Amino acid sequence: MVEREIRKEGVTDSLTQGSGQEELLSQIGEAQTFRTRMGKLVRDNKLAVLSAVLILLIILAAVFAPYLTPYNDTDMDLLGRLSPPSAKHLLGTDEGGRDVLTRMLYGARISLLVGVVPTLLSMVLGAALGILAGFRGGWVDAVIMRLADITLAFPSMLLAMVIMYTLGGGLINIFLTLTLVNWAEVARILRAQTLQLKEREFVEAARVIGVPRPVIMLRHILPNCVPTLIVLFTLNVPSSILTESSLSFLGMGIQPPGSSWGLMVNVGRQYLYNAPWVSFMPGLAIMLIVLAFNFLGDGLRDVLDPHLKES
Repeated sequence: MVEREIRKEGVTDSLTQGSGQEELLSQIGEAQTFRTRMGKLVRDNKLAVLSAVLILLIILAAVFAPYLTPYNDTDMDLLGRLSPPSAKHLLGTDEGGRDVLTRMLYGARISLLVGVVPTLLSMVLGAALGILAGFRGGWVDAVIMRLADITLAFPSMLLAMVIMYTLGGGLINIFLTLTLVNWAEVARILRAQTLQLKEREFVEAARVIGVPRPVIMLRHILPNCVPTLIVLFTLNVPSSILTESSLSFLGMGIQPPGSSWGLMVNVGRQYLYNAPWVSFMPGLAIMLIVLAFNFLGDGLRDVLDPHLKES
C-alpha cells in the first residue's frame, strides 16, 4: 500500500516537472517564433505595415484634434455654409457652416470608440463563453451554442437595427448593441480551438495533478487563444465601424449634435449635387480605416496562423 502511494506520488511529480518544463519550453519557442513571424511581416507585407501606420496616424489625429484645427466641431457660420474646399477650410464646410475637416477629426473619436470598445466587450464575452463551452461540454456547451445559433440566425445588420430601435439612439446603446451582435462568432471560434487544446498533453497533465478547472482555462487555454483573438479583433473593428456608420446613416446611431463619420455621410447625402465634399470626405475616411484594419488583420492572420493561410 505504501509502495503504491509512493509510486503514485512519483508519477505525479514527474508529470508536474514534465508538464512545467514542456510548458516553459513551449512558451520560449512560441515567443521566439512570434518575434520571427512579426519580423517577417514587417519585411514581406508592406501593405499591412502601411495599414498599421495609417491607423496610428488616424488615432493620433483623433486624440490631438483640438491642436490640429483652429475650429470647434460645433462652431457654425451660416454665411459660409456649403463653402467649397479652400485655404480657410481645407475640406470645405457643411450645411451649418462647420468645418468638415474639424468635424471629421472629432468624429474619428466616436468612430474609433465604436470600433474598439464593442469589439473588446464582444471579445471578452465571446471568449469566456466559448472557452467555457468547449472545456466543460455537456449541457453548458449545448445552452451556450444554442444561444449563439439564435444570434447568428439573424442578419447582423437587421439584429442591430432591431436592438437599436428598441433601446434608442446613443453611444452606450451602440456599444451594447454591437456587443450583443458580435459575441456569438467569437464564441464559436474559441470553442472550436478549446476543443483542440483540451486534448493536449499539458492540459491533461494539469488535470492529473488536480489543477482546478478555472485555473486551467485561464492559464493554459486562454493564453493559447490570444493570437486568434488578436486576428479577430483587427477583423471585427472595421465591421463595427461599418455597422455604426450604417445605423447613423439610417438615423438610429449617433444623434446630432454629436459627430461621427456615418452621421456626416447621412446628413450630407442631400447635398451630393451641389456640395459633394460634405458626404464624400467622411465616406472616404470610412473606406480607408476599414481597408487598413482589414489589410492589417490579413497580415496578422498570415503571421499568427500560417496553417490557415496554407489551407
